[in-house]
Amino acid sequence: MNLKPFILIACSAGLLAVTSCREAAAQEGAKAGQAIAQAPPELRLYTLDGGTVQVNSLELFAQDASYKGQTATFADAFFVIMHPKGTLMWDAGLPEQLVALGEPFTDASGAFTVSRADSLATQLAQIGLQPADIDYLALSHTHFDHSGHAEAVATATWLVQETEYAWITSAEMQARQPDMYNAVNDLKNIRKISGDTDVFGDGTVVIKYLPGHTPGHCALYLNLPETGPIMLSGDLYHMALSRANKRVPLFNTDVKQTLESMDVFEAFADSVGARVVLQHSREDFETLPKAPNYLK
Repeated sequence: MNLKPFILIACSAGLLAVTSCREAAAQEGAKAGQAIAQAPPELRLYTLDGGTVQVNSLELFAQDASYKGQTATFADAFFVIMHPKGTLMWDAGLPEQLVALGEPFTDASGAFTVSRADSLATQLAQIGLQPADIDYLALSHTHFDHSGHAEAVATATWLVQETEYAWITSAEMQARQPDMYNAVNDLKNIRKISGDTDVFGDGTVVIKYLPGHTPGHCALYLNLPETGPIMLSGDLYHMALSRANKRVPLFNTDVKQTLESMDVFEAFADSVGARVVLQHSREDFETLPKAPNYLK
């Protein structure tokens, strides 16, 4: 199995225009805060396991030498959000070929060792679902560790930023990263979105446009009826240290966009008092209830 093309990501991005981002985020936060009280009691967040990423060269995750000589182990969660108007899957873990492989795989560069123990179908069965029950698929971005089983939910409507879709389907990406492109190219039910998107129209599940890691990178904002507001980070940050020090990986498509997106993210999270979940943090992953349990 050739996973090497998954690892090094081509650099390309558009321009994020940020004007008075903190004021705009505060206004959005006020609207979201109003929606919390109205969040349907049936709204649930399930956390599932998309595998493990052993980072053998952590220096790839900073523009300077902060992580030189260090390693780390990342979680690779994906999520199912049940809402009265439909079911959304957020991210899609590592490639499911790893489940069949049954052992960790190290890419040719030696930078990453990846593994995945359980399939999508098996994990969905724990919460009474099948892949065909997923109404919407949204990927924080299309890197290999977030799109692994995307095509297993081919009947779902893929909610994708126009900028991300243009990037991943470009001739350049098809040539340079064919496995990344092939992870999503058979998805036919596509709804292109532009900017922040309220998935169900009630403020409880909002895709937040935060480009820079890739051209169409996003985070997910949830207003849960009991737990309250939560932000799923995508890959805006990979570790708590990265967040604290605003460190940008070497393979991000645009450093300036990433830093601007960090400011927007933090202003919005502060304005609504959101709990931030770093999706690759093992510590954050371990604090979340695992399916069949859920946050509500």
